[in-house]
Amino acid sequence: MEYYLECTGCRCRYDSGYRKQVCESCGSLLEVEYRGRVRVPDGRGFWDYEKMLPKGKFKHYELGGTELVQSSDYKNLFLKLELQNPTRSFKDRGSVVEVAKAKEYGYREVAIASTGNMAYSLSYYAKMSGIGASVFIGRDTNPNKIRDILMTHDAALHRVDGDFSKAQEVAARYAKTRGAFLAGDFCYRKEGQKTVMYEIAAGLKGITHVIVPVGNATLLSATFKAIMDLKSSRRIRKIPRIVAVQAEGCSPLVKAVKKNAKTRYERPRTGADAIAVGLPTFGEQAIDAIRRTRGTAVAVSEKEMAAEQKRLYDDQGILAELAGVAPIAAFKKLGFKRSDRAVAIVSGGNL
Repeated sequence: MEYYLECTGCRCRYDSGYRKQVCESCGSLLEVEYRGRVRVPDGRGFWDYEKMLPKGKFKHYELGGTELVQSSDYKNLFLKLELQNPTRSFKDRGSVVEVAKAKEYGYREVAIASTGNMAYSLSYYAKMSGIGASVFIGRDTNPNKIRDILMTHDAALHRVDGDFSKAQEVAARYAKTRGAFLAGDFCYRKEGQKTVMYEIAAGLKGITHVIVPVGNATLLSATFKAIMDLKSSRRIRKIPRIVAVQAEGCSPLVKAVKKNAKTRYERPRTGADAIAVGLPTFGEQAIDAIRRTRGTAVAVSEKEMAAEQKRLYDDQGILAELAGVAPIAAFKKLGFKRSDRAVAIVSGGNL
């Protein structure tokens, strides 16, 4: 769709030819805003919703269209299996959009900070598009994910003495000095990730809750934007409640929701590396989305995630990472009603 970019801070507007992902006036996040009426089409897979994405020259890779299955343990819980994407996480949905825009703008390199899955995904699509990728990772990044990034996708890997938040700072400086496209948890990735919710709504009616794992909260923010699109398009009758899930060892969003305050940095102390983000980029948007849907936020323990990881594999043969099963652990912890119809986004399967 035809679109423009609007700053979430100072409200400056930029046309679609603007080559950056943050506002040049105040440095705040940008939001993709579409021209004309937004109507979600009927569809089942990622490319069925292409007209809901920012206009661009996309290559139609096979992604999305992941299964929505019923949990064998909890009859009123359904699982959106995002680990069925090419790089085994939901990150592919945003990566194809970011790489397409970088290519369109003439960049030869993308730069990104990541806890693992996003770098793995972006490097994959950058390589297929013929552009380079520089990846910035913190000291606690999963070594298996580092191996995959290096061996499979030819990315240049830069280790940062710090956590993900520090890696973000370094990646931003690198992109500015080297003239690379700064990719990551920004507006274009958010647009690609909306399609998860579009697919969920197409595959299941009467959803009461959507349970979302939270690192940078981009997926949660995208889920809310998609819900609003679906409601205005009359694809859903009622707005489902959004449940944000974090690990107890890194839960700045959960604490902010409970205290009715803004998110504050918290040093990650969790084995769920995909959601080990000390200060969520879309934290304030996520808090707003939770409030507007009358949702909630909950933290789950390492033990609870490990138990659901084992249960999911033993009962359904699905091998997911800890962050991926965090929403299932949250479902069990919150004690949903029998009349509820909840969907847990199983975000990834890279161990």
